[in-house]
Amino acid sequence: MPSQDEILKAKILVVDDSPDNVDLMLEILRDAGYTNVTATMRPAQVCPLHREHCYDLILLDLQMPELNGFQVMKGLKEIEHGGYLPVLALTAQPSFKIAALEAGARDFISKPFDLMEVHKRIHNMLEVRLLYKELAQYSKQQQELALHDPLTGLPNRRLLEDRIEHTLQQSARSRGKSAILYLDLDGFKAINDSYGHGYGDEILKMVAARLVGASRKEDTVARIGGDEFVIVLGNLAGKGDAREPAAKLIEVISEPYFINDLTLRLSTSIGIAIYPDDASTVDSLLGAADTALYEAKRAGKNRFCCSPHEVMASQVNMQKSSIPSIA
Repeated sequence: MPSQDEILKAKILVVDDSPDNVDLMLEILRDAGYTNVTATMRPAQVCPLHREHCYDLILLDLQMPELNGFQVMKGLKEIEHGGYLPVLALTAQPSFKIAALEAGARDFISKPFDLMEVHKRIHNMLEVRLLYKELAQYSKQQQELALHDPLTGLPNRRLLEDRIEHTLQQSARSRGKSAILYLDLDGFKAINDSYGHGYGDEILKMVAARLVGASRKEDTVARIGGDEFVIVLGNLAGKGDAREPAAKLIEVISEPYFINDLTLRLSTSIGIAIYPDDASTVDSLLGAADTALYEAKRAGKNRFCCSPHEVMASQVNMQKSSIPSIA
């Protein structure tokens, strides 16, 4: 539950076309200890102000010229997108009370104001609003945890598969190519065995940061378990566009890792699968990349491997690079 201090610091907007009503409500709120209160007598400003400040409570007069309270609530609904509409309607018309609730207001205050009623309804509504925000934040955090690796913060396999599917759809529409780079760290088990899992975890976090730093903003870098990572490359003109990033990744992973007083080294092997050349579905692309990764490991590690029918092209590429490559 929100604390009293959190309630008093809530962001409140008073909307009324009467200067006297605005002054009275501001005085009531400030006397009650609310510290973050603003007001406007122009209803057309309410939606832009709410977009900018995301108010916890909007005290909204229903009868105003230019734009009435019902029209304002209609605009606010578009901003909240089906969420909690933080409107407390102000009205002197008994018939408007039910209409206001049906329009989306959470509660109402009758005019002329009754001081006790004003205090109680505002406090209760803010308590519910802040609790709603806490629950929404908690739900968002739980969703993030369900889709991301807790150690590195990278997307996990579940989110990765969604990202791959989205990338394949984009490539299909543009008739372009995409690539899956499947990485496995060479020598990681030895670090865990020699120095403990604490050092291993630090290595994984540093590897994740290097992979993200060496990738394009639009690429997806994911950890799918243990010391295995996958990078999704979209918007490729040809297969060759995947080889240069793979060589770059091998270089950045092979740089030394400084942890406490230790300097540790490891390398990585990478398997590459191309859409639509090697496979056309998420599972089959991951499978093809995993098979290519196995070939890279079998050939001596610290290298990348493309699909089998790329033997000659990859061998030529290998001769031009200090990074070993096989196909």
